[in-house]
Amino acid sequence: MSTTYDVRTDPSRGVEAAVASLRGGELCVLPTDTVYGIAADAFSPAAVGRLLEAKGRGRDMPTPVLVGSLLTLDGLVDHVPDAARRLAEAFWPGGLTLVLPHATTLQWDLGDTHGTVALRMPQDPVALAVLTQTGPLAVSSANRSGMPPAGDAAEAARQLGTAVAVYLDGGPTTDTVPSTIVDLTTEVPRVLRAGAVALEQLQVLLPDLQAGA
Repeated sequence: MSTTYDVRTDPSRGVEAAVASLRGGELCVLPTDTVYGIAADAFSPAAVGRLLEAKGRGRDMPTPVLVGSLLTLDGLVDHVPDAARRLAEAFWPGGLTLVLPHATTLQWDLGDTHGTVALRMPQDPVALAVLTQTGPLAVSSANRSGMPPAGDAAEAARQLGTAVAVYLDGGPTTDTVPSTIVDLTTEVPRVLRAGAVALEQLQVLLPDLQAGA
C-alpha cells in the first residue's frame, strides 16, 4: 500500500513519513529541482535492488546518489579533486552531477559502477529536508525504464504503483531539464550529459573541460 502526502503547504508530515519509510528499507518518490525522483537508502543493497526492480532497470545502469550537504563529499570520496570541489562549491545545490571514484571503504551496491559514483546536491527544499535526516540516498528519475520521467507525483504513481511506499506531492515540476553530468574520473574532465548548467559556465572554473562523452 502506498501513501501520498501533499508537501506544498505543510511538508513536515510527509518528510517524517518519507524518512521513516527510507530508514525501513522502502522506497519513496520525492520532488527535486529537476524531475521527480524515486529514492532508496544508498547503503541498503536490498533497497537499491528494489529501486532498480521498480524501474525495470538493470545493474548496468547504476543509480546516482543525492546528498544534503557539500561536506558529504569528503565522506563518500577518498580524495576530492580540486576541480570537483570548485564545481560543487559553485553549483551545489543545483543541477550539476559529478562522477567521482567513491571511497573504497563504502559498503554499498548501487549497480555496476566500476568504483565510481554520480553525486548531486539538489536545490528542492523538500528533498533537502529528507536528505538532512537520512543521509545519502540512491535516487533515479521516477519512471519505468523507457518511459518519460514523471513531472508530478500522480504520474510517478501511475508508473511505479505500490512498489513505492511514500509519494511526496510537491506539485508539477517547473523545470524538467536534467542535471549536467561531469565525469571527473579521467585525466581530462568531460561532460557526459548536457543539462541545467551550461558548458560555458563550467569552463569558467574548469577551462580544460571537454564536451561530449
